[in-house]
Amino acid sequence: MNKITTSGKYASDLAPGILDERKLPDASFDRVWDSIILDKELKDRLLCQAILNFTIRKNVGREVIPMHGVILLVGQPGTGKSSLARGLASQVAKHLSSGPTFLEVEPHGLTSSAMGKTQRAVTELLGSTISEYAEQGPVIVLLDEVETLATDRKKLSMDANPIDVHRATDAVLAQLDHLADRYDNLLFIATSNFEGAVDEAFISRSDLVLQIPMPNADARKSILEDTITGLARKYPSVKQILHDPDFARLVVATDGIDGRQLRKLVATACSFRRETAVDPSKLTAADILRAAKLDRDGGLAAKGKGA
Repeated sequence: MNKITTSGKYASDLAPGILDERKLPDASFDRVWDSIILDKELKDRLLCQAILNFTIRKNVGREVIPMHGVILLVGQPGTGKSSLARGLASQVAKHLSSGPTFLEVEPHGLTSSAMGKTQRAVTELLGSTISEYAEQGPVIVLLDEVETLATDRKKLSMDANPIDVHRATDAVLAQLDHLADRYDNLLFIATSNFEGAVDEAFISRSDLVLQIPMPNADARKSILEDTITGLARKYPSVKQILHDPDFARLVVATDGIDGRQLRKLVATACSFRRETAVDPSKLTAADILRAAKLDRDGGLAAKGKGA
């Protein structure tokens, strides 16, 4: 089925390398922003930096403050970087007089084994497609897994890696410079699971590099409370889990588990007993604690491999 995006276009009608297009603000992105449990100071700093992109850049020349309109979010998988980026885009839109267009780039859709094709695809996307959008008004672009396009050239072997990979990184950097010179209404929000894999020149061009941490005890407690409260809207009796003595032990037992997996633990816990699979309202804190201990000990992964 040819999926229709929120812009009203069919997915197949989007330009190569574009995964999603929509006008901002977006209610679904706002809900995502609210669901990401992160230190308020970090969230505020991130939002202020993004807003600053659309204020100071149009009033102060790059020879004074060389802003590139790039924010880089780095952190382990599951810490909510991509979701945070989408939510951020919608929050920024509320501070602009004209609602920006949101574009999400599919980096793997640009890479090619054919010599020179990745470089050309990157140049076409950034230098032509995104430029055309920026001509029409403010644009916020999500570059997920940016290390795919801006690979650290110092760590690449010319023998093991095709020269096209090096040229693709060169193309990304050249286009970022070009776009920064031409458009002060354009913001890139990039994410990476591996900061060390991103080219140093890309990091240098980033106006803010923000580490998204694994959730601490307070954050884990908030994530679990939010997940259980959300489940309780459909199955009210599960809210008693929040008052169970095992809930405090659950917060401790989930140390080292990322935010995405924390939410999944609640669903996983429903799968241990047939009665909870049939009726999740019978879920207990002990069930979730069991899931957490198995996840921490690698039991869930081992069980899956043996299935």
